[in-house]
Order: sequence, then C-alpha cells, then structure tokens
Amino acid sequence: MPSEVVEILSGDEVRRTVNRMASEVIEKARDFSKLVLLGIYTRGYPLAQMLARQIEALENVQVPVGGIDITFYRDDLDKIGVRTPTKTNIPFDLTDKTVVLVDDVIYKGRTIRAALNAINEYGRPEKIWLAVLVDRGHRELPIHPDITGKKLPTAKEEKVKVYLYDEDGRDAVELIKSSS
Repeated sequence: MPSEVVEILSGDEVRRTVNRMASEVIEKARDFSKLVLLGIYTRGYPLAQMLARQIEALENVQVPVGGIDITFYRDDLDKIGVRTPTKTNIPFDLTDKTVVLVDDVIYKGRTIRAALNAINEYGRPEKIWLAVLVDRGHRELPIHPDITGKKLPTAKEEKVKVYLYDEDGRDAVELIKSSS
C-alpha cells in the first residue's frame, strides 16, 4: 500500500506563514544592526532568505543571511546515513549578534543541538533565537522554537516534507503518512 501524502500548507499558506514569522522577528528584535539570520542547510537556508526578504519588505532594512552546515556536529550520522557536507557561508561575525537560527522542521531537536555546537566555531552571539516553519513535536532534547510557523502533531512514523520555491520550484508543506 503506497504512502498517503497530505498537503498541510499550500504555497500561499507558506508565504503567509513566512510573513507572520518575519513580523514576529521584527517584534522581538529591538536593534536591527545586531540581527542576523542563519539558516541550517538544506531548507533552513532558503527559508532564512525568504524571511530576510520579508523583513526588508516590511521594515526597509536588510538583514544579513548566512548558511551553516552541521554535518560534522551531528550525533546521529550512523542513523541518517552518509551526507555530503555543504560549505558553511557566514559572511559576518556572530560575536555579540542576535542570531535567528532558521530551520524548516524541528523534530527530535538533534539538528538544532548540532547547529548550536557549530555556531560556537564562528563566534559568541549575544543571543540565539530559533525559528522553524514546522514543529512536529517528539522532542528528545529540551530545545523549543521561539518562533514557529505551524505546530503539526505527527506520529513518529510520519514524515514532513517542505518544498521551498528557491530550491524545489514550489512552496508547500506535506505530511507523508506511512503505509501499513
């Protein structure tokens, strides 16, 4: 029996969600000169770029965007298989900045833990906020987002797939229910 795919957010809903998330970043940030967005590769990076574009549209301020690869900081490489690292691109100093760490989906929290460890290699931010498009629960670590696009309770065997136009040619979030 094939897996069932359910669209959770359409392209328009993804764009509205990103707009709301950008508004939340603006509300939390008091000093835009210290604000940077840091997307976790793969889909956190284009999501961070989308947030930066929306912040610029709303506030007429350009927020620097970087991308961080966390491959070598993961503690579960034996479970997720071989990954080809992407080059980390942080064209600014993180020291004393307010870093908005951006990812598409938070699940167990291990990706975020790895990202927090990786960030230490690039400076000491004043503070770090976590922004995620989808929070699917099932945390194994005490890590919770500060800004959440959508809370989506899932079963452990289900998967969440995020499509972002920058990479995939469309914006959408799908829930993939395993066949039994």
